[in-house]
Amino acid sequence: MIKIFKLRNCRDIQSLTYLVAQPALVAYVWLHGLQSVLSWLCFFLTLMLSLGVSVIHHNHCHLRMWHNKYLNRYTDFYLSILQGHPTFVFYPSHNANHHRYHHGVKDVARTYQFKAGDTNHLWGYLTHPFQACWVLYPLFIRWLVRLRRNHPRVFYYYMMQYIAVFAVDGVLIYINATHFLYFVLLVQLHGLHWLLATNYLQHAHADGGSRINFARNFEGWVNPVYFNIGLHTAHHKHGRLHWSKLPERHLIYLFFLMIRRPPRSTLFPFSTLFR
Repeated sequence: MIKIFKLRNCRDIQSLTYLVAQPALVAYVWLHGLQSVLSWLCFFLTLMLSLGVSVIHHNHCHLRMWHNKYLNRYTDFYLSILQGHPTFVFYPSHNANHHRYHHGVKDVARTYQFKAGDTNHLWGYLTHPFQACWVLYPLFIRWLVRLRRNHPRVFYYYMMQYIAVFAVDGVLIYINATHFLYFVLLVQLHGLHWLLATNYLQHAHADGGSRINFARNFEGWVNPVYFNIGLHTAHHKHGRLHWSKLPERHLIYLFFLMIRRPPRSTLFPFSTLFR
């Protein structure tokens, strides 16, 4: 029984803590509203945890969290419902695209293809997620069409993720549409925007043609809080390496990154973390 519930890496206890805490805080704010300082604090924490949940979702698609395949599938649905979008979207857009082409000319979501997407300032950061969605959704559709034709069982598994998201959202809207809008959908969109905007922070003005300088890295508080999301070069080079082991790989690449690196991010507070 213990083996069935065994995590692939014990550091993912932090991931599980976030996955329990975020919906618990949402439930508290849903029930009590924003009527007190405590409620506002809980709502702020849900927004911060939505960033963590986005990273966990991303990490789980690179390296499954559990040894047991059924727990991994349950986690797929849990993360899909929690974030408001199905887990499968990471495979065509991220694993098979972004990590394959490393921000190169074949990367569908490369920042420098957009007029305002490679400008290294606030407007580019805010608009990049919308630009990315514009090019990624056609990719999802083409990928699903191929799956339906060649791997129908996988296709229907991914469609079940959509159904789960729509079903839970539908029930919450029926219970209280206003609360759903402010305490669920807004939190989900905040996490999704940050997830896509992070690609801008990590790659805008980086060299998409380089074998190592295609990404910008960040050090400091962001890494222990958000699962080493700032150590992006090491993550690109070792996509299936567990997030807890990225710091040691980052040190290996740091020497080469110091020789020639992308321009510093101009967005506070990320400008203070750039390395």
